[in-house]
Amino acid sequence: MRMALTLKAGTSWAEAWQRCLAAAPEAFRDDRVLNLWDAAWHADGRALPAISPVDGTPIAGPPRLDRATARQAVRASLDQHRAWRHTPSAECRARVAATLDALTHHRELLALLLVWEIGKPWRLAQADVDRAIDGVRWYVDGIEPMLAGRAPLDGPVSNIASWNYPMSVLAHALLVQALAGNAVIAKTPTDGGVACLTLACALAAREGIPVTLVSGSGGELSQALVRAPEIGCVSFVGGRDTGAAVATAVADLGKRHVLEQEGLNTWGIWNYSDWDTLAAVVPKLFDYGKQRCTAYPRFVVQRDLFDAFLSAYLPAVRKLRVGHPLAVERSGDPCPELDFGPVINAAKAKELSDQVTEAIDRGAVPLYRGKEADAHFLPGQDTSAYVHPVTLLNPPRSSPLHHAEPFGPVDTIVLVDTEAELLAAMNASNGALVATLSTDDRATFERLAPQIRAFKVGHGTPRSRGDRDELFGGFGASWRGAFVGGELLVRAVTRGPAGERLPGNFPEYQLMP
Repeated sequence: MRMALTLKAGTSWAEAWQRCLAAAPEAFRDDRVLNLWDAAWHADGRALPAISPVDGTPIAGPPRLDRATARQAVRASLDQHRAWRHTPSAECRARVAATLDALTHHRELLALLLVWEIGKPWRLAQADVDRAIDGVRWYVDGIEPMLAGRAPLDGPVSNIASWNYPMSVLAHALLVQALAGNAVIAKTPTDGGVACLTLACALAAREGIPVTLVSGSGGELSQALVRAPEIGCVSFVGGRDTGAAVATAVADLGKRHVLEQEGLNTWGIWNYSDWDTLAAVVPKLFDYGKQRCTAYPRFVVQRDLFDAFLSAYLPAVRKLRVGHPLAVERSGDPCPELDFGPVINAAKAKELSDQVTEAIDRGAVPLYRGKEADAHFLPGQDTSAYVHPVTLLNPPRSSPLHHAEPFGPVDTIVLVDTEAELLAAMNASNGALVATLSTDDRATFERLAPQIRAFKVGHGTPRSRGDRDELFGGFGASWRGAFVGGELLVRAVTRGPAGERLPGNFPEYQLMP
């Protein structure tokens, strides 16, 4: 009989909150976080209630500003920008490096906040913090040649990002943009991460980094954060619907922009036999419940190989470990090794469950469905935000699971008979960020890979967003504006020689690095 689980000692939300109050009292109150603008913390905005997806525990919600206050914040950021852009590069590097030292000192608290706010297992939460710190250090050490012949933008960089990577995507971007001589603005994601970002921005502000952090609905703040004339660049990470509206606005205004949008990343199987390698990678593809922009929710499989594919895939997916990221047998035990915890909230869990049910009702074949009895939960805890792994064969074309990224632990499989069908199925979403083709023949890969509409295509191995000097972008509707990664991230947020054409996906041209 399995021992009843308990919460790991010292990891409760109440204890994490008290640590925030001690670490950055200027940014936190007993019952809320504050907004940061005009180099000061403000108890403005309407603080919304929130609950943790982990087990329904009440946590801090975003203090949502109105449109007028957001405009004030943007105007103040422009004043900061005009001062910061003249700061000597050595001083910028020193201030960003000091911020990284402070983030390192509070690494475990930042990771714990990510667990409670967005449901990341402990290992992945720590990795998110570490990737932010290590990635920005790479820029601190090598920024000088990247800035040669370049200058900061005319206004601050406005950042609007999804909730899934508050540190390694959003905080990382803020610090590199500041390192390049820009003031930076960030909107906290509505669905989670506000406390983690507040602590990170408090540590940066103490070191003199010109950062603004505000909360609010996209519709309410878009006029200020996207359309305001003071904004020098808009950086967006999120879904295609919201991204399309942002893209229209920045195109109309001629603003510099970096818009990373979702796509259906696919994994093709064609004339392949190395099933042990595939079986080993399948559990890794479920990290964080596939709530990643570079997740692979679709397998496109040659029909003749379907039986061999299932023999490798199903035993691997049955090994997935799901549950409460802080539940242990004894309070002093290390955090459990899980593949994923909850999805971002109960509403998303219901949406996914409804989509699966509807797809099956319309003809999809359920190949695997995980069971709650196998999960790792506290006795009696709220499990409404958990979705157990599901695998469906041939989702109907009328289902969102056929053509869109589910952003949850749902795999779909499509069978094909010809190379043309393989390519059509792998290109179902008009562009993607990553794709992989598993085939034994290198010549076949070299012939087919250029026809796959993804920015990065792996040969039998998964591709990721990458960091440090690895470039990143997307094809089709998955990306608009300048590509990033390595030197390109710096180029995207600085001005170069007159007439410069940045590598990227723009309405008037597409230029690969």
